[in-house]
Amino acid sequence: MKLGFACKFLDANAVQPFPFKATTRTRFLSLDNDERIKLIHALSVTNLTHLHLMFEQLATLPPALRMMRIGSDLLPLYTVPEATVLYNDFLPELYPLFTRCGDFARAHDIRLSFHPGQYSVLASDNVLVVERALEDVEYHALCARLMGYGQTFQDFKINIHMNGKAGFPGFQHAFGRLSPEARLMLTVENDEISCSLDDVLQAADLCPVVVDIHHHWVKENEFIQPDDPRIARVKASWRGVRPVMHYSISQEGLIPETGFPDQPALDVKKTKLRAHSDFYFNPTLNDWALSFSDFDIMCEVKMKNLARDRLYEYAKSQQRI
Repeated sequence: MKLGFACKFLDANAVQPFPFKATTRTRFLSLDNDERIKLIHALSVTNLTHLHLMFEQLATLPPALRMMRIGSDLLPLYTVPEATVLYNDFLPELYPLFTRCGDFARAHDIRLSFHPGQYSVLASDNVLVVERALEDVEYHALCARLMGYGQTFQDFKINIHMNGKAGFPGFQHAFGRLSPEARLMLTVENDEISCSLDDVLQAADLCPVVVDIHHHWVKENEFIQPDDPRIARVKASWRGVRPVMHYSISQEGLIPETGFPDQPALDVKKTKLRAHSDFYFNPTLNDWALSFSDFDIMCEVKMKNLARDRLYEYAKSQQRI
């Protein structure tokens, strides 16, 4: 089992030593053409350099901790049309940096993923929203391809939600419009409001299903178990590749520090239960998550790798890893 963290690597003082740098569309558009190129080129070089530095840190850790989600700002503003045309001019200059990152990650067995934002809705009933979502997924696929991924099924994970008024038929249609590489990397996840695990399992023949056990609990008030028949279907959707699940818990103070929380007894709105905690403070929930022994776990928690590391130490103490 690998335990991953999302986007930001923190040092012992909870400071990011290798942050991704970004800019705003407003600032970018206020510049002349030469300044725009200089800005996004410099930011991209910094981000790719910092990504490699994060990988170097992961390579010093036990294999179980070599897993991370890369932030979407790797190439800032790439999908903004005024920026896209400029990236097309200098992107080849960045190829060696991408190659170095991908080669290093593969050499050290670092499992990688992207998670496009909540506005990337392939199942939208709005044509323009779908077009933007396709562009966003293909941007992430481009970054993965430049690192040498997208060559075999699930050598890299690009995860999205299937929420949207067009439902599974809309998702299926949009999926068919993706590049072959993007289709090899795409996964789909249940959410806590509109798209249940049963809903996303409709896509199991198209792409792997990522089960988010916290989302499932918020939506259904059910602590799904590893022997649930739906979990078998989730695993089957990965076609022999080790599946990934997402694990988070509600914020400190909203749920008990031990035991399985019951939503009616908590009398807390679902919207508040959705928010992630700083650390994994409830051992009952930790045992539950770690009982999914066939899965790697993406830890969605505010204190990032620091919280993930504490979960790892707990897992070791319980002989679960």
